[in-house]
Amino acid sequence: MLSNFPPGLLAALLLVGSNVFMTFAWYAHLRDMASKPWYIAAFASWGIALCEYLLQVPANRIGFHVYNLAQLKIMQEVITLAVFVPFAVFYMQQPFKWDFVWAGVCLLGAVYFMFRG
Repeated sequence: MLSNFPPGLLAALLLVGSNVFMTFAWYAHLRDMASKPWYIAAFASWGIALCEYLLQVPANRIGFHVYNLAQLKIMQEVITLAVFVPFAVFYMQQPFKWDFVWAGVCLLGAVYFMFRG
């Protein structure tokens, strides 16, 4: 089924999944394990990060056939922000800030420069 997707789209979709795991690995312990020792949170995060890598490595290998390294990196950064904002607002109960939007606008400028010509 996944082989029916164009490689660039498949890479992007895998990076979205990877970033969901990455975001939870990096930040969910702040809410869910605040009372646990840091090393328990570190090991739990490490386990979540394994899932991230199982998606991220194939995503970058597939994407490298279509995009150059800088394009892959900026695509990952845009996806990271797109995943982080809903995570912060809905899961971590942080207030929405317009700074999220302005950061996204700045990233769109970076996308333009990485993908032009």
